[in-house]
Amino acid sequence: MRHFLGREATRRATFSASKTAADQGRLTFVADRRRRAYGEAMSTTDSTHPGEPHPGEPHPDEPHPSTAHPDSSHPAEPHSAGMAQRLNWLRAGVLGANDGIVSTAAVVVGVAGATGETLPVFLAGTAALVGGAISMALGEYVSVSSQRDTERALIEKERRELRDDPDAEFVELVGLYRQQGLSEQTATAVATELTEKDALRAHLSVELNIDQDDVVSPWHAALASAVAFTVGALLPMATILLLPSPARIVATFIAVLFALAVTGYVAAWIGGARRARAVVRTVTGGAIALGATFLVGTLFGTGIA
Repeated sequence: MRHFLGREATRRATFSASKTAADQGRLTFVADRRRRAYGEAMSTTDSTHPGEPHPGEPHPDEPHPSTAHPDSSHPAEPHSAGMAQRLNWLRAGVLGANDGIVSTAAVVVGVAGATGETLPVFLAGTAALVGGAISMALGEYVSVSSQRDTERALIEKERRELRDDPDAEFVELVGLYRQQGLSEQTATAVATELTEKDALRAHLSVELNIDQDDVVSPWHAALASAVAFTVGALLPMATILLLPSPARIVATFIAVLFALAVTGYVAAWIGGARRARAVVRTVTGGAIALGATFLVGTLFGTGIA
């Protein structure tokens, strides 16, 4: 029995020593690749075959796997670069149009409820259009500028951390991939390969969900919001000024609610939300705003008369 236990202990010790040596060898290999990824000299050609690619690398005449089949990705999903810019532009445009429709319509309907004259309605509507467009543009510019400044500060902070302590950042990257469900071996391999390609981009993507080439532009958002607000405000303005007095308020209600249904649908389509719920929510809010201002205008108009 003692002889058996002694052999078992010797076998386990030998296995443990072999496993430790293998782990140390793997860590040495990973550390060597990491050092090369963070700026040390790394040979790009093989000394015995200077014109041939390294093992695992595509031949120069062969298409890269990511571009060999451009139609293999899902075309409806936002994989292309610059998607944040386009979504930000669309979001600002839809929200600007929605605000232009509701706020201007509420003003002109309220004034029309107080008086049957056209000039006061025109002046009030024009003031609401100009003030609202400028306010929306400034609001979008300030908001998106703050977002852009924050993203730039985070990018610079991550770049500084990679320069000052690359080993700790590599361990952090491996840990982030482990949190996503990868095994230690797979997480280390993925982190090593991405670090060799672009360490900053890998950390920004996984750690902060930021693309350094896709930082939003406040000018685009401000311009889209101002133009969309103006276009949205022209609908109730034109409806209530061009139609005769008895029917202009009802027609403005109908035109505005229809336009709100369209903007609600488009906003839901951009965000991937349920269309029907968004349309009902937008139309209900617009109807409440129009009804409230018309009631106030009618009450004040009656009191003045």
